[in-house]
Amino acid sequence: MRFLHTMLRVRDLDAALDFYVNKLGLKETRRRVDDKNRYTLVFLVGPDDEALVEGSKKNGRPGPEIELTYNWNTEDYGEARYFGHLAFEVEDIYATCDKLMKAGVTINRPPRDGVMAFVRSPDKHSIELLQKGAALPPQEPWKSMANTGHW
Repeated sequence: MRFLHTMLRVRDLDAALDFYVNKLGLKETRRRVDDKNRYTLVFLVGPDDEALVEGSKKNGRPGPEIELTYNWNTEDYGEARYFGHLAFEVEDIYATCDKLMKAGVTINRPPRDGVMAFVRSPDKHSIELLQKGAALPPQEPWKSMANTGHW
């Protein structure tokens, strides 16, 4: 398992970037603008981690990063919802989810697509699991499993 990123929701992307980039000294590594779903993702890295991010791109997903998520529609998340999730890359998403489920962990967002799943810690922190490399072919019971709770 490899740590990828922590997601934080931001109300004002310009103010957030001013803080994280101009004041803290983080660097923007990439940006994704989704016009259809009305959000922007900005990934940041600490200066001392820049080589790790560049090196990890060769082996799949970059990391370790901070993901700032700016939803274009105004939404009040409350104090507890600005922290989004931790993300980890796993060798086999189905085996990982099966192991977690057998240990009593609820799979909130099953890996129906062979790529992504979400679980929650006992303290209700969301944990995103991402398949290393290409998506695995969809398989049961995952492809028919409904979402449970929140993530």
